[in-house]
Amino acid sequence: MIKKYAILSLFAITITLYFSCADNDDQDYTDVSPVVVDLSTVPYEKLSDYHFFSGELKNQIPSTDVIPYEPISSLFTDYAHKKRFIWIPKGAKATYNGDDNILELPVGSAIIKTFYYDNVQPANTTKIIETRIMIRKAGGWIFADYVWNDDQTEAFMDLNGSVKNISWRDENNVVRNIEYRIPNEAQCIVCHKSKSYINNVYSQVNIPIGIKPQNLNKPYNYGSETVNQLTKWIQLGILENNFNLPTEENTTVNYNDVSKPLDKRVRSYFDINCAHCHSENGHCDYRPMRLTFSETNNNLTNMGVCVDTQDMQDFAPDLSKIVTPRRINQSMLYHRVNTVDETYRMPIHGRTIIHTEGVTLIENWINSLDDCR
Repeated sequence: MIKKYAILSLFAITITLYFSCADNDDQDYTDVSPVVVDLSTVPYEKLSDYHFFSGELKNQIPSTDVIPYEPISSLFTDYAHKKRFIWIPKGAKATYNGDDNILELPVGSAIIKTFYYDNVQPANTTKIIETRIMIRKAGGWIFADYVWNDDQTEAFMDLNGSVKNISWRDENNVVRNIEYRIPNEAQCIVCHKSKSYINNVYSQVNIPIGIKPQNLNKPYNYGSETVNQLTKWIQLGILENNFNLPTEENTTVNYNDVSKPLDKRVRSYFDINCAHCHSENGHCDYRPMRLTFSETNNNLTNMGVCVDTQDMQDFAPDLSKIVTPRRINQSMLYHRVNTVDETYRMPIHGRTIIHTEGVTLIENWINSLDDCR
C-alpha cells in the first residue's frame, strides 16, 4: 500500500513539474520573425523569399514584426487599392526629423506596398498586380518591384516595366478598363529622387514618399486595438520616443473627407500626389510651385495662384497662369491634371486615367479663390 502511494505521489509531482515548466516556457517565449533581408543579396528573385507574409502569399497576412500602416491621404494610382507594410530590423529604430519630413529609417529596413483591384472581371475577383519594395542599404535606398503571376501564388522581381490590362467594376458599379502601367526603375527614380550639389558636383539619392509624421498621425485598427500609428510604432520600439505628435494644424487630412476644410483637403492632395516632385531638390524643383503641406500653409503663391506659367510651349494663351482664381479653363494646373495626354499630364507617372474626384476637388478650390490683384 505504501509503495502504491509513493508511485502516485511521484506521478503527481512529475505532472506538476511538467505543467510548471510549460507555463514558464510560454511566459518566456518570444515569437521570432521569419523575415529575411540580407543586404548582401537583396533584391531577391521572388517576393516569398523575404518571408514578409505568413500563410498564402496573396492573403498578405504580415509576419511577426511586419507592421501594416496607412497614410491619411493616399497617392492616386489609377484607382488601385493598396496595402502597406514596414519592417525594421530587431533593435533598430526610426528617427524623427520634423512633422513634414520623411522618417529616417535605419539600414536594413523595408517598405512594402502592394497594388491590387477588387471586382476584377469577369468573375468579380481580387487581383494583385504588383508589390513594390524599397530597401534601405548602407549606401541608400534601392527599389525592387515584384509582378504577380496570374495564379496569384507568387510575384517575381521585374524592374523593366510592363503593362497589365485590367477590367474591374468600380464603387459605382461601372465596369472600367485600363492599361495599368507597372513602372520601370527609371520611372521610380523620377518620383523618389532627392537632388543636391556637393562642392558643385551633382548628387542624387532615392527617398521614400509617404512616411511623414504629418501623414501617419491617425488611428489604425490593428485587430486587437485601435491606436495612433506613431504611438504604436513607439510602443513597438521601432520609432524613437523623442518628439510630440504633430498638431492638428500640422497634420494632413483625408482629401476625400468633405467635412474637412476645402483648403486643407487640396493641400493634402497636393502633398501626397505632387510634392515629391514639386519641392526643393525634387524632380520639378525648377518650377515655382512648392507643394509640400507645410509650404502651402497660408501661401497661395507656392500653390501657383496668380503665378505666371514659365514654359508656355504650344499651350493656348489663356493658360498663362498656373492657377487663375475662379477660372479653371485659364489655369495650367487644372489643364495638366485633367488630361491623359502623356506630353502634358501631371503627375508625370503613376496614372493613365483622370482622377475624377481629385480634379473635382481642385476645381472647387480654384472656384473658391479671390481674383488676382
